[in-house]
Amino acid sequence: MGAPMARHLANKGHQVTVYNRNIEKAKDWVAKNGGGFAESPREVAEQSEVVMVCVGNDNDVRSVVLGEKGALSGLKQDSVLVDHTTASANLARELSAACKSSGVGFIDAPVSGGQAGAENGALTVMCGCDEQRVFDRVRPVFDAYAKACQRMGDAGAGQLTKMVNQICIAGVVSGLAEALNFAVRAGLNADQVVEVIAKGAAQSWQMENRSKTMVRDQFDFGFAVEWMRKDLGI
Repeated sequence: MGAPMARHLANKGHQVTVYNRNIEKAKDWVAKNGGGFAESPREVAEQSEVVMVCVGNDNDVRSVVLGEKGALSGLKQDSVLVDHTTASANLARELSAACKSSGVGFIDAPVSGGQAGAENGALTVMCGCDEQRVFDRVRPVFDAYAKACQRMGDAGAGQLTKMVNQICIAGVVSGLAEALNFAVRAGLNADQVVEVIAKGAAQSWQMENRSKTMVRDQFDFGFAVEWMRKDLGI
C-alpha cells in the first residue's frame, strides 16, 4: 500500500523520502521513482514536514514511531505525523498525546480501497485529529492518492470509522460467500444468479467485483483474510 501512495506523492511534486524495514524495497522504490532514501524512521522525520506511516498493526506502528531511531525522535516542532495503518483507537490517542508533548501534530488516517485503490490514487481516508488546522494543513497531501477524505473527530475517530467500514465489508463478504455456495449447491448457475440479483437490492461492490472469482475459487489476490481477522480483532 505504501509504495504506490508514495509514488503518487512524488508524481504530484512532493519531495519524498522513504524508509522500509526491508531496506532493499526502499532502495528499489527510489531507483524507480526518485526521491530520498533513509536508513531509519528518525532520518525520514528529520528531513520531513509530514511523516506518513503505513505498516501492519499496533506493534509495528509502535516500533516505527516510538522505537529506537523511531520517527518521533526526529520529528521537528510543528511537523505532522500521519498513521495510515489500520490500528486501534487507543494507539491513535497514545500517539496523539506523545506528539502533542513534542509540539507535533498527529492524524490517524486509515484507508479503504485496497491495493487497487492505492495504485489508482482512489483511496478513501478516514481521519481522526484533535485540531482542524492540522487536518486542513495535510489535506492537500492526502489528495494525491485519495478520492475522499474527511475528519471524523478527534484522535482515534479515524480508526473507529475504519472499524465500521471493516465490519460492513466482512458482513457483506460473508453473506455473499454463503449465498453463492447455496446457489451452487442448489444446482443454479451462479453467474446467472449474480447477473440478475445484482440489478436489485442485493447489489454491492463486493458482488460486482468478487462474485465471479469466489465461484471459481480464486482467492490469491486482494485483501488477505488474515488482515481482516486482525482488523476485526481490534
